Amino acid sequence: MDRSPDAGPDPMAALAERDRLTVLVLSDTHAPSHWTAIPKTLIGPLRAADVVLHAGDVCRPGVLDDLAATAGAPVLAVLGNNDGADVAAWGPDGVPERREFVLAGMRFAMVHDSGARVGRGRRMRAWFPAADVVVYGHSHLPYDGVEDGLRLVNPGSAGDRRSAPTTSYAVLELAHGRIAAARIVPLG
Repeated sequence: MDRSPDAGPDPMAALAERDRLTVLVLSDTHAPSHWTAIPKTLIGPLRAADVVLHAGDVCRPGVLDDLAATAGAPVLAVLGNNDGADVAAWGPDGVPERREFVLAGMRFAMVHDSGARVGRGRRMRAWFPAADVVVYGHSHLPYDGVEDGLRLVNPGSAGDRRSAPTTSYAVLELAHGRIAAARIVPLG
């Protein structure tokens, strides 16, 4: 993260060092065709989050602004296949296709499209060899599991359920360098 010297403390550095964090994970909001505003049921969880992760297909950068304003917390995102230059230019450092960072002593990676289900763990390990957790989206199907020793989390879609039973998001509770609790939460 490129920051000017007078920009103040880096919020991500502080989040890397904290012992406990609440992480809210979203993907595939597909605004404005499927996401016109933050669902009322998501406002409380956003306000309780220490950081918000969006795994792509934002489709409108205002979604990221709305998430940051509601959460009052940093928002990290990656580009999805439906995101354009306006989403890529969001924020002081832009939105990349892949990203790696540390939260509460855990190494995270994010990508929108992790590829086919078969071989996903092995592929994510090759793409992100240092990661403890990989967050991804694209399929619209929620998933939380361990493959090839790597925790994989797809929150499902917060905007367009497609073949999933409902729209959803994920909440990860981090404590002392591990995931103390993880849940996929239906939105409706």
